[in-house]
Amino acid sequence: MKRSIVFILLILNLTVVYAQKPRARDLGVPFNGTTGQFNAITDVKGVEVGYSTIISGSGKNIVGKGPVRTGVTAIFPRGKANKFSPVFANWYSLNGNGEMTGTTWLTESGFLETPIMITNTNSVGVVRDAVLKWYVDTDWYKGEEWWYTYPVVAETYDGFLNDIYGFHVKEEHVLEAIENASTGKIAEGNVGGGTGMMCLGFKGGTGTSSRIVKIKGSSYTVGALVQANFGSKSSLTIAGVPVGKELMDTLNNELKLPPQSYRQEGDGSIIVVVATDAPLLPHQLKRIANRVPIGIGNTGGIGTNGSGDIFIAFSTANPDAFQRFDFTKVDMLPNDLIDPLLEATVQAVEEAIINAMIAAETMEGINGNKSYALPHGLLVEVLKKYNRLKE
Repeated sequence: MKRSIVFILLILNLTVVYAQKPRARDLGVPFNGTTGQFNAITDVKGVEVGYSTIISGSGKNIVGKGPVRTGVTAIFPRGKANKFSPVFANWYSLNGNGEMTGTTWLTESGFLETPIMITNTNSVGVVRDAVLKWYVDTDWYKGEEWWYTYPVVAETYDGFLNDIYGFHVKEEHVLEAIENASTGKIAEGNVGGGTGMMCLGFKGGTGTSSRIVKIKGSSYTVGALVQANFGSKSSLTIAGVPVGKELMDTLNNELKLPPQSYRQEGDGSIIVVVATDAPLLPHQLKRIANRVPIGIGNTGGIGTNGSGDIFIAFSTANPDAFQRFDFTKVDMLPNDLIDPLLEATVQAVEEAIINAMIAAETMEGINGNKSYALPHGLLVEVLKKYNRLKE
């Protein structure tokens, strides 16, 4: 009987292993730096991520009916149970053909007071409104009678696969993403706000990664989450290898666009969220956000005219920093010691983008438009050709 139980448990464990999507490192893709336990933004203690993924229908697009390929992503810096627990934050835009609400006050105050939500371009409003209602329903401000807030909601455009003008994201989906927010391992690829996104000539979506650095004997974590929907195939670079050029004639996106279309090759956007537990102040977090484009550039992104490249960085340190009426003291990392965090940001962003592409699966959307997954086998062959993998 004991042997039977052990055998069943072994089979179950193997099933779980095989059910997990491979990540870039699983294929042997080499990256610099040391990752956290989950190689995810949730390696920063307290950070929670949740998704609502909406997939339905196929064939011809009927506005309001579908096909639907979209969703919502929710990120809580200190977890949703810690109501109104502001964190130091700042943001940066490489190219502003996109939206992230709430950034004006974030810059002015230096604090992120809300979760970060990510969705598609046309759903920013409904997500913002639903989050506000959720604050009321859950007493987010812990009994304060008079409060105001500016939810942070970012977007990228999924209209080549999704019935974006059908406005399929509803309050229920926002609440689902919030409810699903948790620590630990998180899904990647065609999930949440990244469901219908395309990246660097292949299927894109949601990806994440993390780095651990040591400064003056203390360990700090930097985690990144991306919603990747940018770039042209010819620019795709992985581990320094021109993968896109090698695969130019392989599995090209099938987009049945009208004869006259405003879409330029490489158009798209990327939203990046960077979290750290290092004690950084808002001006230092601006420096972190400013390094995000280097990680994007390592994969082939250049911030084209039609791209919304918008990034936000926050620190979970200094939990008592926000005070309404009392003076407070905070810890601050010296600027001369910040370089390892800047490097970790670049590394985590680069790997998060590639993880999004590795996890993404081929998707057919409206009118038969199709975006193909990056083929793992061919990727490995190309990396071997350039001696970036061991035989």
